[in-house]
Amino acid sequence: MTETQIIPVTESQIPTLVNLARTTFADTFNANTAPADMAAFLDTAYSPEQLTQELHTPGTTFWFITVDGTPAGYLKLNVDGAVTADVQAKNALELERIYILPAYKHQGLGSKLYAHALKMAQSLHKDTIALGVWEHNEPPSLQFKCNTLATRPKRP
Repeated sequence: MTETQIIPVTESQIPTLVNLARTTFADTFNANTAPADMAAFLDTAYSPEQLTQELHTPGTTFWFITVDGTPAGYLKLNVDGAVTADVQAKNALELERIYILPAYKHQGLGSKLYAHALKMAQSLHKDTIALGVWEHNEPPSLQFKCNTLATRPKRP
């Protein structure tokens, strides 16, 4: 039986986050991106320095989902001042990134990360969850649409 856990990412885990971010982004978008453009983007957006800066941004948290202790994907959440300009909702938790490694897809891990985001929104007393992923990233967009009733967490 496999054990899954969702754990916060720490600074010492930045190399693992960099590897996950680059691998999962490339897996998701390689088919629609020129190789040189992909390489340039990955070197900028998912450099150790960039992800360290994001990790230290007040209101931003990263979470790994692990399978038997091995990171299989990650989630990036933003609240308050860290919420991107594209999010129009007030008092929102933004789900900016949600990615699963190819070998772990179709095992319900994305749903577990989404449920974690809902729990975080509830615990932080947020009125809504805003999906900040690119509209052409279909798996999380579909998950979000399928759970529209759950995107407004009830206050305890």
